[in-house]
Amino acid sequence: MPILKTSTLHLSDIAPTIIQSEIRAMSVECDRVGGINLAQGICDTELPLPVANGAIDAIHAGHNIYTRLDGIATLRHAISEKLHQYNGITADPESQILVTNGATGALYASLLALLNPGDEVIVFEPFYGYHVSTLISLRIQPVIVPLSQPDWQLDLDALRHAITLRTRAIIINTPSNPSGKVFTLAECEALADIALQHDLFVFTDEIYEYFLFDGNQHVSLATLPGMAERTITISGLSKTFSITGWRIGYLAADPRWISAIGYFHDLTYVCSPAPLQYGAAEGLRQLQNSVFYTNLSTEYQLKRDQLCDALADTGLTPSLPGGAYYVLADASRIEGDTSREKARNLLASTGVAAVAGSAFFTNGRGENILRFCFGKKPEDLDQACAALRSL
Repeated sequence: MPILKTSTLHLSDIAPTIIQSEIRAMSVECDRVGGINLAQGICDTELPLPVANGAIDAIHAGHNIYTRLDGIATLRHAISEKLHQYNGITADPESQILVTNGATGALYASLLALLNPGDEVIVFEPFYGYHVSTLISLRIQPVIVPLSQPDWQLDLDALRHAITLRTRAIIINTPSNPSGKVFTLAECEALADIALQHDLFVFTDEIYEYFLFDGNQHVSLATLPGMAERTITISGLSKTFSITGWRIGYLAADPRWISAIGYFHDLTYVCSPAPLQYGAAEGLRQLQNSVFYTNLSTEYQLKRDQLCDALADTGLTPSLPGGAYYVLADASRIEGDTSREKARNLLASTGVAAVAGSAFFTNGRGENILRFCFGKKPEDLDQACAALRSL
């Protein structure tokens, strides 16, 4: 028999540094103990009837095969109309819109198409962990720029200081996960000036664009002077229609970039699920001029206030979010040396799952912070608030 040499099989250079998302880990732990999951942004509320019926009808009509790599025409045209009416963005559905496998797929394909290993990208802290991990997985260097507490204001001096000759792009998430920060028009204009000055791409994750509270207004950077050609506007229907498992996202970009982004999206995902694209298109079409979106903000502001009141009563002082459906809260009073320990101790004592703040910060920051999601059914949120108050 041949003598086998010592195997040289091994993990990639980055694999040992990547750990399971703390959000996913807490969801697993919550399921194990039968708790109430305020950790993951699942948004398990009822989806709109036109969306459900549109997908069911599409399945029965036989729309169960691959679509064009940029998505079905009806959805691209519906997205184009929505972008025009709500965001103020003009995007040709034939050359500037790509339907993607969630907003996550949109960012992944865009980074593959437009950036190279070793490039640097500015990410604001507190950050969404998937943004940072996606950059790392592509050997792109995230450069973390903290926002100023307590209101998470943009620190322009810190941003300018972080830019180097290798900086190629900025990622902005507005409204933000996890802080709920809504970037103001003045902040967006300042970001646009810096992007133009340094010739940077801007990737905007606008998935929570309809979840706005206290009169906040959503600003899409692509609408600002000089920004249309360098902004990749990313969004989707996962949160708006409560269909996070459907993976219906999209992006709008200059025609110069769409072909390459579409190639890498096709290579990785082929296409977003075909019948579910029809459901999303029907939802956009039928709900376009309804009160659905206004009611969405009203409903979620009430949920925000309900959870924040419960957190305050419990001594977990919340940072009031201006948008999205997450709350960062001070967890100093919870036992544990780290936020991971605090999250697990809270779950053990109340049955309520939250996410460790360290998942959204670097350099030891966030260890006295927990993130809670209020995108829940009323009965589940009621139960969670009662359990928190019993702490």
